[in-house]
Amino acid sequence: MTIEVENVSYTSEGKEILKDISWEVSSDDIWLLSGPEGSGKTALISIIIGTLQPTSGRVRLLGDYKYDRVNAGVVFQEDRLFDKMSAAENVAIVRPETSVAVAAEELEKLMPADLVSIPVSELSPVHRRITAIVRAVSVPSDILIMDEPFRGMDDEMTKKVFSYIKEVAGHKGIIIAQRDQVPLPPLRNLKLT
Repeated sequence: MTIEVENVSYTSEGKEILKDISWEVSSDDIWLLSGPEGSGKTALISIIIGTLQPTSGRVRLLGDYKYDRVNAGVVFQEDRLFDKMSAAENVAIVRPETSVAVAAEELEKLMPADLVSIPVSELSPVHRRITAIVRAVSVPSDILIMDEPFRGMDDEMTKKVFSYIKEVAGHKGIIIAQRDQVPLPPLRNLKLT
């Protein structure tokens, strides 16, 4: 599967956010979508996943693709978790065949076991972020799209979480939007300004 972004522009309230962006993301690709705050990273992600329409241009799905839109596991800038549910319940809910116990095992690869069963409203911002990431990679999908996934993490945790994402993703494409420098290995980079 290949996602082709073709001459995409986006204007909001008279301000040009994206101008003539062309880009391809295929299975096995890992891309860093970088740029300062306000450069259009979130707008481009929203256009790719279909929650925002471009002012001009288009997004096409190439190859033998069975859906009319991108089937993605997504980490949004906000965690979008169910606050009264535990971290394990938040992960298990996206895949009915996954038990809470199996979800807890996945979470324990990145956070202390005593935190996976308490309501996410009681977790630190970093552990909430980890829950959102584990939930996104648990979604049956063709690509992972993550907007500022490492926010608040120290370098060691960032590296650990990135390794986990790569391992679990398998052959899925990965897009990581990040404005701050993070300690990742060299990645293909689409830099927005």
